[in-house]
Amino acid sequence: MTSVKFYKPEEQVPLEMHKVRVVQKLFLLPVEERLKKIEEAGNNTFLLQNRDVFMDMITDSGVNAMSDNQIAAMSIADDSYAGSETCNRLIKAIEEVFGTKYFLPAHQGRACENILAETFVKPGMFTLMNFHFTTTKAHITRAGGSVIELVRPEGIAPQNDEPFKGNFDIPRLKQTIQELGAKNIAFVRIEAGTNLIGGQPVSLENMLEVAKICRNNGILSILDASLLQDNLYFMKTREEMCKSMSIQEIMHKLGGAMDIIYFSARKLGFARGGAIISNNEDFILKMKEFIPLYEGFLTYGGMEVRSMEAIAVGLRETLDMEYISQGPRFIEYLVDELDRYGVPMIKPSGGLGAHVNAGEMLAHIPQSQYPAAALATAFYIGGGIRGMERGTLSEQRNPDGTEKYADLELVRLAVPRRVFTLSQIKYCADRVKWVYDNRELIGGLQWIDEPRVLRFFFGRLKPVGDWQKKLTEKFQVDFGDSK
Repeated sequence: MTSVKFYKPEEQVPLEMHKVRVVQKLFLLPVEERLKKIEEAGNNTFLLQNRDVFMDMITDSGVNAMSDNQIAAMSIADDSYAGSETCNRLIKAIEEVFGTKYFLPAHQGRACENILAETFVKPGMFTLMNFHFTTTKAHITRAGGSVIELVRPEGIAPQNDEPFKGNFDIPRLKQTIQELGAKNIAFVRIEAGTNLIGGQPVSLENMLEVAKICRNNGILSILDASLLQDNLYFMKTREEMCKSMSIQEIMHKLGGAMDIIYFSARKLGFARGGAIISNNEDFILKMKEFIPLYEGFLTYGGMEVRSMEAIAVGLRETLDMEYISQGPRFIEYLVDELDRYGVPMIKPSGGLGAHVNAGEMLAHIPQSQYPAAALATAFYIGGGIRGMERGTLSEQRNPDGTEKYADLELVRLAVPRRVFTLSQIKYCADRVKWVYDNRELIGGLQWIDEPRVLRFFFGRLKPVGDWQKKLTEKFQVDFGDSK
């Protein structure tokens, strides 16, 4: 990885190791129009139209910029329904990158989760994981299973010096297996880059230890590698045992240790699709029948073949530190900028995006009024920035209908790879600072339309009181005729 130092240390910023060849025009609406648009969207940033968003930081899934080599590869795609050469090239790339033999295609990561749940989760069974992801948990509970989270206590502490806050609590894992009994555990899932607690990484040492425990107890080990790209960067820069290893060596270690690996290529691979991979043919055969049933034929699994060509190239680019360092470096810059100003951030910075601690920033708003969701709407009003609530709103209600309050109330400001310039990142920091200075104006939200499942995607809310109008008026006072 190239290390570039600036002559004047005070001017040091992350340096992009790529150039931009295609641009897309952005629009920044006046603040009074932003207020109107968030009201029309039911105060759900997912329901905003992209044409009304200036900086789309809701996710890094499917919105990363593809490389020139990925776009070029798309032109040689083989559209054959069966026996496609495109499929063969993708299989070869996966084997080269992960060292695994067997591959099942799916249209995206949550489709893989559906197949895993259908195959291995039976009513009354448990799945153990460092931390859940929303769709993962929904698939498991729909199949009649339960989720137990075993992340180390440091993982849900907003700020500390732990470099791998996503690590499994190994003593608790062993104890839980002993208490439940191995036969009652569907699988142990490792999320490499814990989405809901700040994109915090997991160490290679911890992953290998979890896989060993699973093997010794006859339990299936599964790695969700969707966020593995950022996790690899942190392994290389924070973990002593990885500093002398190549990215490919780390990937092969994981491929050899895990029973099953799955990923969303919308994140890992920078294209649209997903995959389940393994070195164990028996596991693949158990899942194989669900691919034609739910996804498509075994050579494409619901993916468009041009995307499959792009994934093959994107996976190989994951082995290049010049590619995988850009996201974490930009995120670190944004986190440090906001932290210096006093904005409560999740630290150390992780992958995926910068995570604002809404629970601390808006301590005057009870969790029952969804402070993280309220803060996300405030960021849109203040700057046309679309972030994503990662708190109680993203949880499922308990079976009795009571609210399950999240451990952390976060707003994720995702940083899609090779998409934003540094000046746009600085703009984001500036507008978040303004919202922080006016945080006492912000109030809560309450439901007007609450879906039963995955409510954060399409539910609608309204503000408690007229705080959004007051925030808009304060913006007009502070910024005048500026958008």
